[in-house]
Amino acid sequence: MEMQRIGIVGAGQMGSGIAQVCALAGLDVTLNDVSEAALQRGIDRMTASLERMVSKDKLSAAEASAALMRIERCVEPGGLADCDFVIEGATENVRVKQAILRQLDAVLRPGAIIATNTSSVSITKLAATLDDPARFIGMHFFNPVPVMELVEVIRGIQTSDATFEATVALARRIGKTAIDVRNSSGFAVNRILVPMINEAIFVLHEGVASAEEIDAGMKLGANHPIGPLALADLIGLDTVLAIMDVLYGEFNDSKYRSAPLLKEMVAAGYLGRKTGRGFYTY
Repeated sequence: MEMQRIGIVGAGQMGSGIAQVCALAGLDVTLNDVSEAALQRGIDRMTASLERMVSKDKLSAAEASAALMRIERCVEPGGLADCDFVIEGATENVRVKQAILRQLDAVLRPGAIIATNTSSVSITKLAATLDDPARFIGMHFFNPVPVMELVEVIRGIQTSDATFEATVALARRIGKTAIDVRNSSGFAVNRILVPMINEAIFVLHEGVASAEEIDAGMKLGANHPIGPLALADLIGLDTVLAIMDVLYGEFNDSKYRSAPLLKEMVAAGYLGRKTGRGFYTY
């Protein structure tokens, strides 16, 4: 399947990152969000990211400018009608994602593929929202998208082989390594990673060690490039909580219960880097 125009639903941290790597790979991008203000924030985020790459000699100023020129914006789902492949990158909320998928199903041509960037929600469940679930797939990117090389490609029970093959080809085209992951709550990486972060929050809450000591311990003792609490701030504590809640709901296993401190911080609006305060202050 020949792909040239990629649609991205959601201009937040993940959506703007996906748009950036697609544009840098020479693909035309239509970025969709609920308002012009949200779209502008996404463009501003991409501009800053590209400028950092130029300053580090990873990219020329001309290449950065050309990438931004490939990105169009729209606030209505109908603006995505000519896309060959659309990636939904909304919040980890099943109902929100299902509502978006119904809108996409109504405006996209029959051959277009629809992917979700969910980090935990069942692909099979989301696919059932569509009239043609065979064209639906999971494409889980990692944050920050321009830096992280991995994409988990997740088939629902309905996903066709052609959809899977086209998705892997797209991942390769934009410079990512795809791994084939079975549809299971949390998939592979987050099922391992997020409970580890949650346990680090328990350790902090119980006063076993400070945030700095926990992160230093995991970096120096387990060779992690970033500590689990700093990583939680980067991911977003609301996203960490959402994934833990999905894991607990799907497996009904107490090992997936969210740390009380995590819940309290999310309730307080201390979500990490995106709000300027999490386990650390930014």
